[in-house]
This record gives sequence, structure tokens and C-alpha cells, in this order.
Amino acid sequence: MSDIDWRICGGLEEMAEAVADEIEAVIRMALDGHGEALIALPGARSPIPVFRRLAKADIAWDRVTIVPTDDRLVPLANALSNASALIEHFEPVGARVVPLVVDEVAGEAGDYRGAGRDADARLAALRWPPDLVWLGVGVDGHTASIFPGPDLTAALGCADERRALGVMPDPLPPEAPVARVTLSLAAILSARFLMLSCAGGIKRAVVERAIAEGPASAAPIGQVLARAKAAVAIYWSPA
Repeated sequence: MSDIDWRICGGLEEMAEAVADEIEAVIRMALDGHGEALIALPGARSPIPVFRRLAKADIAWDRVTIVPTDDRLVPLANALSNASALIEHFEPVGARVVPLVVDEVAGEAGDYRGAGRDADARLAALRWPPDLVWLGVGVDGHTASIFPGPDLTAALGCADERRALGVMPDPLPPEAPVARVTLSLAAILSARFLMLSCAGGIKRAVVERAIAEGPASAAPIGQVLARAKAAVAIYWSPA
């Protein structure tokens, strides 16, 4: 396990500002170091305040590539799409957004593993590794779309060189009952810098328990934190 740095924030607005500042700093470091930046950002609603702040940063967005950490197997126009929020906030400022799920395969929900292979081929064309991967965590301990289910072992396979794969959570989350495409654990762990953000006492307890359990943790976030070699910053807000 790498060094874990808890960064306690007074509220969601303070956390959004701190996370946006951290991502901006990593992007600037990458641009100074190798002329371009590759970052992976989460979806859903909670990252939107960070996206809004980050998109206002005066940086060379035309040299920044952004991929989702995971996505739902839906078209980009669907409200469940994670890539659509990234496109909305970052393409207008000049960044390149590379979706994990494209419309051509989004309708093939029955072939979610094929959608994962398609995403993996798309990521293979990018400069690797990512400069930053920003993760969230669920109350069940999932992170990105690494959920319990038939594809958990494949998603956690660090020896697997695949960067993305299709997964079918079991049970399906009621708020988004569809198959997913996610970065693999190996892809997440390859990042130069890892960041996790969460809010509330329940999620903090989930993360603290996962850290305490170490490599024996059954929670996907526990496997990420136990195997991480890069520095991990955990941003937490009480609400």
C-alpha cells in the first residue's frame, strides 16, 4: 500500500474547489513534464461542481485528453452517460474527450464484453499511463464500475494488460440498471497520481474499513488502495 493522505474539507463546496485545484496542478505538471496530459475522471452528478471549476482554468486544454473512469452502456445522448458530462464541460474549452462507450456499440447491451473490447482498443491508441485517475466510491465499496458480479475477477486482474473491459454488476444498481464499461484495476493502478473523493460518514467508514483490511478487503476500493504504488489523496467532506 502506498502513502495515503486524508484531506478533510469543511463541506462539499470546499471539497470541489480543493479537488479542482489538485487536478489543475497535476495537469500543469504533466504539460510541463511531457507536453501533454491524460486524466481519467468519474461520472454521475457529484463531480459536476468540480468540472465547472476546472473548466475555467487557464491551461492549454488542447493538449489535455480526458477519459471517463467508467461509463454506462448507453448512447451519449442518454442522461446516464458519463462521457456526455465530460464532453459538455471540457470540449468547449478545447480538451479532447475519448468516450469509453460510443453510439455505435451502445445499443449492444447484450454484448457488454464486446463493448469493453472496443473501449480497450480505443484506449490503446492513447499515450499511457494516465497522469491522474480520480475515483469515487459507493457505499458497497465499488469504485469506477468495478462492482461485485460475474466480471469482478477480470476487472481486478492486475496481470491483465487490458485497460478497459465490459462488466455486468450483480445486482444492477437501481439508479442505473445497465451494463458498464470500466477501467481495469491494472489501468487505474498505472496512473502517476490517484485521487479519491467521498462525502458523508458512511462512505468514510467504508474507505477506512477497506484500508484497515488491506489486501484481504473484499471491496473493490480496498483492492485499489491496497495495491496502489502511486500516492493516493483522499478528499472527504462530512456532507
